[in-house]
Amino acid sequence: MFADYSDHFHALDIVEMMKLYAIDPMGGGAELNSFSQNNLVDALSQIEGAFTILAYFNKKVVGLVNCIPGFSTFYCKPLINVHDLVVKKSSRGHKIAGKMLELVEREAVERGCCKLTLEVLEGNQSAQRAYRQFGFSGYELNPKMGHAMFWEKKLN
Repeated sequence: MFADYSDHFHALDIVEMMKLYAIDPMGGGAELNSFSQNNLVDALSQIEGAFTILAYFNKKVVGLVNCIPGFSTFYCKPLINVHDLVVKKSSRGHKIAGKMLELVEREAVERGCCKLTLEVLEGNQSAQRAYRQFGFSGYELNPKMGHAMFWEKKLN
């Protein structure tokens, strides 16, 4: 389901899932800082076009996808970046990630987007399998030049 950033319970569920993601080795293995815990949902609500998908089982949150809009200059169309995707360990193996990605894709198509993007760690083989099953692949413009790499420069 699409989260409502103004809904108190959705906000709590978003923070709960992001805290779980942060402490997981695939999320960095460290606690989500208090600033992010206290401000994330409001900050997401301020990003035009951002949206969050929440998955529930027995009325408990079990999955989350945060999506941030972007733009492809080569296609001159919008895109959706799957910025965070997490499923509780106890709920993995039930295709929850795929079901959430189906909602993301449907929304992207409705918005006229040309593609979905995401980043995944080399060591996260289970996530890579799930993404491949959903149709994702490594990004390259020219096979001779190889796949694109995700880099960052942290700013303080």
